[in-house]
Amino acid sequence: YQQNPKTYAIVKQLLAEGNAGELQKYFGSRMEFGTAGLRAAMGAGISHMNDLTIIQTTQGFCRYLEKNFSDLKKRGVVIGFDARADLSSGGSSKRFARLAANTFISQGVPVYLFSDIIPTPFVPYTVTHLKLCAGIMVTASHNPKQDNGYKVYWENGAQIISPHDKGISQAIEENQEPWPQAWDDKLIDSSPLLHDPYAMVNKEYFKDIQKQCFYRNINKETNLKFVHTSVHGVGHKFVQLAFKAFDLSPPFAVPEQKDPDPDFPTVKYPNPEEGKGVLTLSFALAEKDGARIILANDPDADRLAVAEKQESGEWKVFSGNELGALLGWWIFTCWKNNSRDTRAIKDVYMLSSTVSSKILRAIALKEGFHFEETLTGFKWMGNRAKQLMDQGKAVLFAFEEAIGYMCCPAVLDKDGVSAAVITAEMASFLATRNLSLSQQLKAVYDEYGFHITKASYFICHDPKVIQQLFDNLRNFDGKNTYPKSCGRFKVSGIRDLTTGYDSSQPDQKAILPTSKSSQMITFTFANGGVATMRTSGTEPKIKYYSELCAPPGNSDVEQLKKELDELVNALEKHFFQPEKNKLQRKTE
Repeated sequence: YQQNPKTYAIVKQLLAEGNAGELQKYFGSRMEFGTAGLRAAMGAGISHMNDLTIIQTTQGFCRYLEKNFSDLKKRGVVIGFDARADLSSGGSSKRFARLAANTFISQGVPVYLFSDIIPTPFVPYTVTHLKLCAGIMVTASHNPKQDNGYKVYWENGAQIISPHDKGISQAIEENQEPWPQAWDDKLIDSSPLLHDPYAMVNKEYFKDIQKQCFYRNINKETNLKFVHTSVHGVGHKFVQLAFKAFDLSPPFAVPEQKDPDPDFPTVKYPNPEEGKGVLTLSFALAEKDGARIILANDPDADRLAVAEKQESGEWKVFSGNELGALLGWWIFTCWKNNSRDTRAIKDVYMLSSTVSSKILRAIALKEGFHFEETLTGFKWMGNRAKQLMDQGKAVLFAFEEAIGYMCCPAVLDKDGVSAAVITAEMASFLATRNLSLSQQLKAVYDEYGFHITKASYFICHDPKVIQQLFDNLRNFDGKNTYPKSCGRFKVSGIRDLTTGYDSSQPDQKAILPTSKSSQMITFTFANGGVATMRTSGTEPKIKYYSELCAPPGNSDVEQLKKELDELVNALEKHFFQPEKNKLQRKTE
């Protein structure tokens, strides 16, 4: 018997053809549930996102929550979804969200299911605001259009970290047989356990982010014009509302991209991190309407890219690290000058991930607040921020170089909506001083020291090659020896977060948590350079991140850039060995 005629037909067709290879792909291994939840293509079989795998995942998650919360049936969970859909398999974010809601409601658990598409940050916001046990967001963020995902938040409003992923994974294995009525999502519509938080959150969230609005009068008067694109995702309506909440005139929306479209027809990849290609239509609209600044969200609106027209007429797309420097400077300055927060500066914190620029560390050292680095990923920053807040500390800002920013303590995850409007207020304020964002960025670097960064990746579909590449680095000059140099650059320190080794610690043990399941090595060089190589949790990539930090006063930027370029070339040549390992470069 079949519950989803479309996936059933796909499998039936493969059976009729006797296509063992494809069937093996669909049914050979179950999607792995990790700290980022699930991320895979929509389609048939247990290796894909479909009605059955969503039901099984939610059944496991439900049992795991029952085990952890005696008051689950009193508090409940929140579920949100983006606009993704796949015609061939009949899967869609909305359908998956309804099936998940049905699973919880069948067990007597109250569900706050958003009635319409929302930005991802609205889920963690709702968990915190309504003191719920957990949250689920059905989204694949900026992945290609065939993908979907299932992202999970704990009661503290942050993404889950280990050991919850293992616990949930095990519970999924133990609850694979769909419960009675698991497929009948119409049941939820008449259930007293179903609530719609849409109107409430749309009011309360915008009230909460106004606490970060410090220059309402400037916002009302500014003649700066902004272009906004939501890249066929969910962001349009919410960024419009955020501008209204800050008394800013609405940004010009890129008409071809403002409405949700699961086919993402105008872009190759719906990822604003990919830079200028995604922004082509935004540049055209900005030229037409005389706008100087472009704000671009990814499809689930939890990330933000910013571009600014320079004096020369060229457009500059800020890197995640550059925007992190600007927002960190701005949010600290606003706290210092306007905040009604009575806490002392020693109780103020900013966070960033270990592969992001250390500019916040430089600002913190000079200004006297605390900076901490965490492992890569907002799950770590969100959980750490919550710990600090519970100790009475103020966490003003956290960011990662992958254009993710947490500017507002009401959301313990990256949030592209609040980041967009706070960037717009910062730009409006700077305009009253005749400063552009680029000029202010230079001023920040002049004051705190230049931090030049360069990051890229290689694509590699063969896990064996990746394993070999990292093994080679750990046994570079004979067994258990790391490289002492990279081309002409002398290595002065090594931290390996796969094995837990750190040459700079007295006991040679790394302070940050280690994970054997992912590769990550950081090299420190004698010239002040730092480079990290790591595997991606969600894509077949080996990424690298490099940075040169100069002390304040060293203003020969071109020389620093040249030095970093040479370091990166050496890193690619000696440590990645792309020809030998048949790695595909980012641009190819």
